[in-house]
Amino acid sequence: MKLSLLIYSHDWAPSVGGVQTVTMSLARGLAGWSKIQIGEEVEVTLVTQTPAGGMDDSCLAFRVVRKPSGPELLKLVRSADVLHVANPAFVPLLLGWLFRKPTVLEHDGYQSICPNGLLVYEPDRSVCPGHFMARQYGMCVRCNSSSSGWVKSLRGVLLTFPRRWLARKVIRNVAPSGHIGRRVALPRTQIIYHGVQNFPTSRAVAPADHNSGLPCFAYVGRLVREKGLPVLLRAASKLSQNGHSFFLLIVGDGTERCQLERLAAELGLRGRTEFTGAVSAEAVPALLAEATAIVMPSICEDVAPLAASEMLVQGHLVIASDIGGLGEIVDGVGLKFPAGDADALESCMQLVLENPELASELRFKARQRGGEIFGEKRMVEEHARLYQALVER
Repeated sequence: MKLSLLIYSHDWAPSVGGVQTVTMSLARGLAGWSKIQIGEEVEVTLVTQTPAGGMDDSCLAFRVVRKPSGPELLKLVRSADVLHVANPAFVPLLLGWLFRKPTVLEHDGYQSICPNGLLVYEPDRSVCPGHFMARQYGMCVRCNSSSSGWVKSLRGVLLTFPRRWLARKVIRNVAPSGHIGRRVALPRTQIIYHGVQNFPTSRAVAPADHNSGLPCFAYVGRLVREKGLPVLLRAASKLSQNGHSFFLLIVGDGTERCQLERLAAELGLRGRTEFTGAVSAEAVPALLAEATAIVMPSICEDVAPLAASEMLVQGHLVIASDIGGLGEIVDGVGLKFPAGDADALESCMQLVLENPELASELRFKARQRGGEIFGEKRMVEEHARLYQALVER
């Protein structure tokens, strides 16, 4: 069986992010599907509005079409057997509906229920309780007016109505977590968790001697408000005041770095905290090789954070906020605490230090569950079977 698949991802490589990474893995895996299933072939074309920026698309195993004209996009949609749209982009969804193409819509954000797609109330950057779904449209306009102005904010709210209507018309909505599936509340929703590569443990060599053998709690990611780093620093300060010795490793960079470094100094953590700044993805496994636990103190509802899945697949113990898709991913194989609660996080960190047997057990469970549920091969296979079933229908 040969299947022609068109993947539309508005923002894609060379941009770097969770959605871009997953889309690349999916397209690459599906393009090589015939090597796994003899006699089954998926011909993949990926369409994006992102310029190449020096990236050589010819080395990829699938065709890439960048910034297509209207007629060109129309032709691509009409010739495909299945249309896969990464996040509810209006034009491809409309074309899929007009030409009655089997359309799969993957929700990696909240665009179908939130005008800014983040489910964040911009004036104070708090988690939005769901103003659009509660029909509090004035709150939605007010939310985005501070950053984009009243006219653009109103336009964004108005466009959310047809975008959600089109999302209700697709043949299958795909959610990478049960959390986002419940949040978007759309018919014909199927859960397919994001898959990540399972790098061999030999890749992770011993890190530099930055912690002198002390237990190490690490954070990896952007240093932005939504990630809740002040919660981690305050929890670490309490842990230190209670007489525990440890090292804190903050891997990444962002707009909040200066403020976080000042807070660490104010809390007396300067001597036991290192801010590495931005590092390459290849260098991260080495930095985390001997980490006692990875802490993810997010205060916003992540859809299905890829970093959490990667940490589990690599066999790390994860301590995470019980919020959104993050809490779902680490459930049962890590430790969770209420988002924003520094005291509860400190208790989790103390438990890890005082109960190494529990920590070892959770690391084993993390690697086992990570390989079963969050593997890249499993993600590709579930998508391939879904497309085939839709074509056969």
